[in-house]
Amino acid sequence: MRDAGRGGNPLSRHAQRHQCTGGHAGAGVPVAPVLERFLTGLGDAVNAPLGLAVSGGGDSMAMLYLAVDAGLQVQAVTVDHGLRAESADEAAMVARVCAGLGVAHATLPWQGWDHKGNLQDHARRARRRLIAEWARQVGCAAVALAHSQDDLAETFLMRLARGAGLDGLSAMSARWTEGGIAWHRPLLTVSRAELRGVLTAKAVVWVDDPSNALDRFDRVKARKALQVLAPLGLSSPRLADVARHLGDARAALDSVTDTAAQALLQIDGGAVLIGSGFARLPDEVQRRLLLRVLLWVAPTDYGPRGPALLRLRQALLAGKAATLAGCRFVPTRDGIVICREAKAVAGLVAPVGQAWDGWQLCGPAAPGQTIRALGAEGLAQCPDWRATGRPRAALLASPSVWQDARLIAAPLAQFGPEWRASRILPPEALIHCALSH
Repeated sequence: MRDAGRGGNPLSRHAQRHQCTGGHAGAGVPVAPVLERFLTGLGDAVNAPLGLAVSGGGDSMAMLYLAVDAGLQVQAVTVDHGLRAESADEAAMVARVCAGLGVAHATLPWQGWDHKGNLQDHARRARRRLIAEWARQVGCAAVALAHSQDDLAETFLMRLARGAGLDGLSAMSARWTEGGIAWHRPLLTVSRAELRGVLTAKAVVWVDDPSNALDRFDRVKARKALQVLAPLGLSSPRLADVARHLGDARAALDSVTDTAAQALLQIDGGAVLIGSGFARLPDEVQRRLLLRVLLWVAPTDYGPRGPALLRLRQALLAGKAATLAGCRFVPTRDGIVICREAKAVAGLVAPVGQAWDGWQLCGPAAPGQTIRALGAEGLAQCPDWRATGRPRAALLASPSVWQDARLIAAPLAQFGPEWRASRILPPEALIHCALSH
């Protein structure tokens, strides 16, 4: 089911070798246009050291050969999730191919699966984290993933079946920044068949994942559905185009939301005030602004679903306070105040020096000190908290430093002047659409 850095199957059972048919990708399709689209998709990343996530599957192997043909300065990485006995052999196959091409290669093992939750989601997060750490270590500021036009169309169809809105149906991001790395998907305009054609032209071995034939996976169902829909004009290229058009619409709405955020948002510590002009915004811009603020105040990978946001928006427009996803929303004369909900962080503890709920604290640390929510007990020890002008509810959920049961510092409540607290996501992330990809 996976490709770019995503594992495949044992070479002895599932890999296919195609014989050279000349300098063409498949049946008469020239390689040069595929290479040109690949380089266009990379943009400025072609001018610097580039990491390639290569699993051994057809898409990522084609990306490897395209990068070598283009003379790019690349290194390759394979994540071995260790979920199948064959995965080590597949990683070794990629290593041998890279050695033959003169490309540095690393295999990164993942052993963090606790058999809880969504395996594919856990694996994806681990893969991105491991690759980002590797890229920083080897000096690659950018990493390329091998998602193709077919991946884009299949994702669109899967999300359509789930009733996704504009954001869900929009095209995969061609580039974004995460973990300090610029991620690229340079093959979104190239079909899977064209990529297989590149490998066929070079008589290159790749790995076929047998899960791609298992109907229990939604992506396999979507792939087969596309074969049925193609005669109606609903082909992979057509659906990919639709997704890109929706992506353009999403970008336009994000731009309008940027303008609204700049005009209406005020930030104080970890609390945000949305000015009174909120009610005059179009419904969709209201929704986007609320979601943007929520993801900044309470950082998470996924925001609440549409119905929950609709109920929140309706309550706020009616002048009612509400909570959602660990945040408090309180209408006031000046607008809507949003802060962290104290009970959402009541049991969250981290050693000093580590991040805590999106905060970083700096000060004269001592062994054994921890960071946790200030709470009512801590706030009672901060005589000057009212002078901050910050809502009590926001301060209850604010970060504080403790030595066992003794309060050491509460920067947002003006206790412990030698300590400073700063958000890991800067305020600029609220003004510009930088919270998701």
